[in-house]
Amino acid sequence: MDGIFNVIKPPDMTSFDVVAYLRRALKTKKIGHGGTLDPDAAGVLPVFAGTATRLLEFAVEGQKEYIAEFTLGLQTDTGDDTGEVIKTMPVPAFDETFLQETLNSFLGKQMQTPPMYSALKIDGQKLYQLARKGIEVEREAREIDVYELELLNYTQNTFAVRIKCSKGTYIRVLGEDICAALGSCGTMSFLLRTQVGGFLINEAHTLAEIAENPQSCMSEPINAVNELAKVKLTAKQAFRVTSGVRTTIRGLEDGRYAILGPEEQFLGIGSAAESMLKAEKILEHYPKPEED
Repeated sequence: MDGIFNVIKPPDMTSFDVVAYLRRALKTKKIGHGGTLDPDAAGVLPVFAGTATRLLEFAVEGQKEYIAEFTLGLQTDTGDDTGEVIKTMPVPAFDETFLQETLNSFLGKQMQTPPMYSALKIDGQKLYQLARKGIEVEREAREIDVYELELLNYTQNTFAVRIKCSKGTYIRVLGEDICAALGSCGTMSFLLRTQVGGFLINEAHTLAEIAENPQSCMSEPINAVNELAKVKLTAKQAFRVTSGVRTTIRGLEDGRYAILGPEEQFLGIGSAAESMLKAEKILEHYPKPEED
């Protein structure tokens, strides 16, 4: 079974748990997920099976969208409400205008330091494993990009937002920083991921639905790279490119492409430079065409 499953991950289940469940349900060993989602969070988790696993990196590259709630006045060691409270502060009075202005100040490119409670690896060890042992290590700040921050609602000590952001953005950390800018501290009290690249929550399936009828829930591998331009090849070109031969494609602009065969079947990913196309990841080798 070669394809992608847009899964609604339930809360209280790790991303690895979802993959393990589907590995058994689909009776396949070649399977992986595109982008870890916190155990306490719910929402979109793309799972790739068979040859589609070669495209996992493209799911991770896509932009993400979340709905998150933050509670002001307390901060936890994990950055969400599953952790131990390590700090409390009064919550100053604020109005919607000040809250919206504060949110707007977090739009755009910025540096963010990953939290200790994360699946990020340093020297082969996941940070959350070190954090559970009381060990804190230095983490290098990374550039993120916050495209949209829409205020959904707020109370005296909570606010909910819709966030559209780049890969690598930790919503818990973003929330802590926003709460600090409001003059208090805070922690994430709810998180729902609604989009990963081209995978949307209104098109996602539950684990039970997938187990009952996998074929009806599976999408084609090309859906992982919908953001790429497509190039359609002749039979001869398709054979050469999928055989690893750099091939001239007249007028092809430099860049990365989804490679299509003459019948528009998805063959893989290639990159072009100076009208020469070479394969990067091939999912299907095109047969040698018969000589005229």
